[in-house]
Order: sequence, then C-alpha cells, then structure tokens
Amino acid sequence: MNAKKILNWDEVSDTKEKAMVLDIIETGLETANPYSSVYNMLSTLSKDFKKFNKIVVIGFGKASYRMALACESILGERIFDGAIIVPKGSIKLSELKKIKVLEGTHPVPTEINVNSAGKLLEISGGLTTDDLVICLISGGGSALFTYPAEGITLEDKQEMTRLLLAAGSTIQEINCIRKHISGVKGGQLARHIYPANLVSLILSDVVGDDLSSIASGPTSPDPYTFKDVYELFEKYHLVDRVPKNIMKRVLDGLNGKVPDTPKPGDKIFEKVKNIIVANNIGTLKAMEEKAKSYGLNTMILTSYLEGEAREVGRVIASIAKQLVNQKGPILPPCAIFFGGETTVTLKGNGRGGRNQEMALSVAIAIKGLKNTIFASIGSDGIDGNSDAAGAIVDGQTVEKALQKNLSPIKYLENNDSNTFLKQVNSLIYTGPTGTNVNDLSLLLVY
Repeated sequence: MNAKKILNWDEVSDTKEKAMVLDIIETGLETANPYSSVYNMLSTLSKDFKKFNKIVVIGFGKASYRMALACESILGERIFDGAIIVPKGSIKLSELKKIKVLEGTHPVPTEINVNSAGKLLEISGGLTTDDLVICLISGGGSALFTYPAEGITLEDKQEMTRLLLAAGSTIQEINCIRKHISGVKGGQLARHIYPANLVSLILSDVVGDDLSSIASGPTSPDPYTFKDVYELFEKYHLVDRVPKNIMKRVLDGLNGKVPDTPKPGDKIFEKVKNIIVANNIGTLKAMEEKAKSYGLNTMILTSYLEGEAREVGRVIASIAKQLVNQKGPILPPCAIFFGGETTVTLKGNGRGGRNQEMALSVAIAIKGLKNTIFASIGSDGIDGNSDAAGAIVDGQTVEKALQKNLSPIKYLENNDSNTFLKQVNSLIYTGPTGTNVNDLSLLLVY
C-alpha cells in the first residue's frame, strides 16, 4: 500500500486495536481511490475500444482530475481530445497531456462554469456512431457542469432554488425542476452526444447510488416531465413567483415547443453504458475483507445510514452494548460497518461535522464500556466546518475528558465536537482525499 492516508496515525493508534481500526479505514480509502477505480475498470473495458475511431474524454467533479490521469495511463495516444472541469484552484499544475483542465466554482456556479461546460459540449458534439465519449462523473459534478437551458440565466436558477427551499420543497423535487431548466442534466448530455457511443464512469457520492441523482444524472434517463414541474410550482404556490424565463420554458415544454428530458426506453440510451466504479457499499466490502484478515467476525449493517448524527450515535452505542454482552447479532471479536450520510441540525456555534458529532455521541453513550472502539470519517477527508476527516473513540474517551474537567454533553449541545475531540486526542486527519463515497463508520468489539 502507498503512504498512509491517515496523517496522524502514530498519535491516535495508542493501542493495537485502534491501529487495526485505522488500518481497516486505510483500506477503505485506498479502495475508493478515483485513480485505481478508473484504472481497474478501463483495463478491462479498453479491450473493446479498438473498434472506435475517435475517443473523446470529458469529466466533471472533484475527483475528475485523478480519474482523467487513469484514462491517460490506459488509453494514452488513443485519446483524440478531452477536457474536464475541476473546482477552481484545486489543480495547480496538470500532468495531463491530452485532456485539458478547465475550472468552475463550487458549490455556487458562476459564468466560469457555464463557459467550461460549453467547451465540454463543443468537443463531445458532432461525433459519429464510430466514435466513443468517456464521461467521468464524481461528487460536485452538478455545480461544476452547469449549463442553463436556452433563455435561462444563472440568476434565474438561483432565485428559483431560493424560492423552492423557502417553500420547504425536498431535494428530489428541486432536482426534478433543475433538470428541466438545464441544457445538460437529466439525460440531456447523453442526447447531445448521440449517435456516438457513451461510457460514463461514475464515482458515487449519493446514498443508494441512484444514477439519476449523481451530478443530476446527465447521462441517465429522467422519468419526470414538464407537467410534474408545473404541478410542483402549483403545490408550493410559486406559479406567479418563479422567474418569468423559467415559467416560459415550462409552459413551452407543456405545449411541446421544447423537448422534454429523455425518458427510460429512449433510443439514445441504447448507446450508453453507465458504470459505477466506486461507491459506499463497495468500499465497505473491502473494509470488511480487511477486518476478516484480522480474524474478526464481520457484518455490514447498512450503506443507507441517514438521520440526525447524534441520534444515530446513540443507536450505534446500543448495538455496542448488545455485542459486549454477547447477545448478537454476531459474537466478538467483531466489526460492524455502517455507511451513508447523516445530518447535523445546527443549534450551537461550535466546530465539527457529522462524523465527529456522531463519534462524540457514541463516546458519551459507551462511557466505561470495555473493549469497544468506534470510528467514523467522511471519505473526502473533510468533515463539516473542521479540518478533520472524523474521529475514533472508545469507552475511555469520556473518562479521559472528565479528568480534564471537560463536559462532553455541553460540547455536543454546542455542536462543538471538534474542540472536544481534539482535547482527548481522538481526531482523525487525512487532508482532502480526492474522493467521495460518503461516510465510512466502523464499530469494533473485541
């Protein structure tokens, strides 16, 4: 394995069991590596690429640079043209030879993003049935690859999103509407590339891997229609309030003046392969195999972990107590894995993130419990508004804090998990990892 991704390994691995947990997390981060994920997939797929005339590579997302490096390693001179969009300032000096690096702002798109997206459309359009486009998609792709539909401005999109959020609409509803005012989301990139062949290599940052949700599904079918969009505007009493350019497009769509997003069964998708190269469940499985190599009994409990971080922490602590008392679901020594993405409802003004808040909640609930360790990290290496990836705690973490006159519950109430965990030497630092397959959590009972 390469150099360790956990930067403060020596400081936090003060027992052999903690070192084992960190080693299992390292395996997860290595598995979710964008370069190796794409390299391994293309090593197999590229055997079929000899039949194509031109190969064009496009990409967008936080991991697209390392994904593009893997493309060049495998395909080299076979690449006819290429360009990717990365977050502004994230790549100082590109090592890519055939694929250009363009920039976009993230998380709020600006005109830079629209210009960069236009260049991607330029090089991926006008191709024939003998050509291939490889599209590299990763987290952050939706904002970076922004290209409003004709007649709609970025300001229109921002105002619409503001109105929808204020009205209490769900993220799924917002995405349904976004796709219909975009020129590329909801399968429209696939329509632009047709009749060329399209292979999308996707690093999933969406719980459950719904293709239509990852970067707003530019290469996958969209089951929703302009009628659905209009009904959502009615539901939230926004028909007279959304920007007039957006309303005009929706009405034009209803009247058949502009085409709807491509639907499941559309002929364009006969030329499309969407392949997930790395995701949360695949990463958890690799971590599970590593745990087995240590002789542990293992179980992946879920890769759909959602909910309020501190509440989820209490549930995980209750599982720990069950395991310590040898009441199942498996017997110690054992590791139970969780993946997904919890949320934090901010009430205080502290520093932290969902993984640290969950770890602090677990630490409070397992106080005094022997032979129990819990660790959780954001796979992108940045948890919340802190510079830590996550944390590792055990049954003694809170006892150590009490000896220093620290009140863990006060820190939790102030959403200040980072400050607390730093004082008991429980933070995990990786720096930005260049990947994102959601959060990785592990409960060890030995």
